[in-house]
Amino acid sequence: MPDITLTTLVLLCLAAAAAGWIDAVVGGGGLLLLPALLLGLPNVPAAHVLGTNKAVAIVGTSGAAITYVRRAPVRVGLAVRVGLMALAGSMGGAFFAAGISSEVLRPVIMVALLGVAAFVLLRPSFGTAVAGDTDTRPVTRARIVTAVVLVGGGIGFYDGLFGPGTGTFLVLALTAVLHLDLVTASATAKIVNVCTNAGALAMFAYQGSVLWQLAAVMALFNLAGAMAGARMALNRGSGFVRAVLLTVVFALVAKLGYDQWTA
Repeated sequence: MPDITLTTLVLLCLAAAAAGWIDAVVGGGGLLLLPALLLGLPNVPAAHVLGTNKAVAIVGTSGAAITYVRRAPVRVGLAVRVGLMALAGSMGGAFFAAGISSEVLRPVIMVALLGVAAFVLLRPSFGTAVAGDTDTRPVTRARIVTAVVLVGGGIGFYDGLFGPGTGTFLVLALTAVLHLDLVTASATAKIVNVCTNAGALAMFAYQGSVLWQLAAVMALFNLAGAMAGARMALNRGSGFVRAVLLTVVFALVAKLGYDQWTA
């Protein structure tokens, strides 16, 4: 455990709880958790901050995934296949990340996110099917392959290359490709996130870049927030998830815009 004040620890735990809630509902919790760790641990090496972030996040993501699987119609087998491809994609993205400037990618991602927001706003019915309806519709083999290769491999590659908003992109892509409602898409995205987080955490742990004691404390709050978020999404339905989705998208655009402006 690094030498931090009680106030800092409390704030980090609250950030972990809020990040868990956001991530469980629609993805994007890392947008809050990682900056909080960077601010709270200014003298800790970046690798340790990233490793600790993964150790915290995987607990909340796993808890949310279990909550969703118990109560939502999730195709676990398909989710695992997409997750394994996302794991491979993220490793490829991480391999190329050192040679690509984030300053070049930020404007591209901002435009993509604004396009996503416009699409969701102009298509009020997008992802608003009642959870469970999609299970009665046949999903073609072509759509499954698209989900595994493009959603898993493509977004997994993006996660390793750049990262911000990966969970949000997963929810949107799964909704569009497989015609899932937003609740089921969020549930499926959680399983995919568990796979990618597990691979990253294994590498950080092998390198000794995880602050395990701090991660254990924060993980409890992250888990509580994630399970609360998953239950709220299940109880309130796709309309609620859609509202949170738009909020997170605009917050991400603002964050990337600020980073681009101050770079």
